[in-house]
Amino acid sequence: MQTELADFIRDTPEGKEADAILRKCVHCGFCNATCPTYQLLGDELDGPRGRIYLVKQVLEGVAPTSKTRLHLDRCLSCRSCESTCPSGVEYGRLADIGRGIVEAKVGRGLWDGVKRKALGAFLPRTGFFSFALLLGWLAKSFLPASLQKAIPEKPKAAGTWPAPRHRRRMLALAGCVQPALAPAINAAAARVLDRHGISLIEAPGAACCGAVRFHLNEQDAGRDDMRALIDAWWPSIERGEIEAIVMTASGCGSTVKEYGHLLQHDPAYCEKAAKISALTRDLSEVFEENFNSEKKFKGRIAFQSPCSLQHGQQLRGKVEALLQSAGYELAPVADGHLCCGSAGTYSILQPELSGQLRERKLSALAAGGPGVIATANIGCLAHLQPCTSTPVRHWIELLDE
Repeated sequence: MQTELADFIRDTPEGKEADAILRKCVHCGFCNATCPTYQLLGDELDGPRGRIYLVKQVLEGVAPTSKTRLHLDRCLSCRSCESTCPSGVEYGRLADIGRGIVEAKVGRGLWDGVKRKALGAFLPRTGFFSFALLLGWLAKSFLPASLQKAIPEKPKAAGTWPAPRHRRRMLALAGCVQPALAPAINAAAARVLDRHGISLIEAPGAACCGAVRFHLNEQDAGRDDMRALIDAWWPSIERGEIEAIVMTASGCGSTVKEYGHLLQHDPAYCEKAAKISALTRDLSEVFEENFNSEKKFKGRIAFQSPCSLQHGQQLRGKVEALLQSAGYELAPVADGHLCCGSAGTYSILQPELSGQLRERKLSALAAGGPGVIATANIGCLAHLQPCTSTPVRHWIELLDE
């Protein structure tokens, strides 16, 4: 794709990156075939190819409008298009550049702006989120049925967390919402890793990975969250106390693995960010496939592979192999490459599209008659569970049984 970028962006780092990405695109349209929003809406501008044209126009000096922003807002950032693209177009990075520019140039309505600011201020702060969730549980029985459904069930207790006792040690990220919604996930990971000779620890002060605010187009604030997390982790890394950073939420993992890119132009943090990215592993990458050789049948499950795992991190089949090695039978899931509709704050900001995608995903997951739905991301878990009677659990909890 030929480009002629406008003066305001041409010689900037973002402009050079965007130009290189745009020139890879050959207009083939394969991306549309695997784009969830294009499948729902059938609008070229709600598919990757159309959104690439919109960003290209903005970069070439065409003034963006609220319609431009709407089509970019509707993108889930699932990156299924990247897995499909034969030319290696890094759509997610291009979309981030385009969204940042459009956000600065096109104002939002009062309610939309307030809602986004509230999400950016509220979700990344574990204390605020936990307190609000507690109030929701206390008031749940007095609320209308529609609001009751929006409040997650109380999570089960985390259980024991083994004290560090092994030479091999790894850091885990508690995250911003996972400690309140599902504290058992990291505890289960700690127990399973402990049985494999690895001690899992959490660093004090390590909170949001920055994905929430960055993908709300508060990109500078998101990078501030990334720097804060690096600061919390760095003492353990600098002292050589840990060999890896383990992610139990694939959404966080996808973001942290890109710290080196997202902070590459920050002279104070670029080297640290690159080191963090190099150390980061999804939990499934820590284990060998022969996790459990007993092969004792434990039940039939369906695995919902989050977009951040299979497209963002390009990790496919690893979790499934671990579950099978542990004795679980995997039910087939049609269109497993499609997003469930969670996508961070997308389910709140685009509830209609998100709800349609959730219905499709739950139908596909239920078709094989599983007793449990397993996933690898807290956002997907929290999005799916309220609308199905089948338990939705993180896969590491199943390996802990």
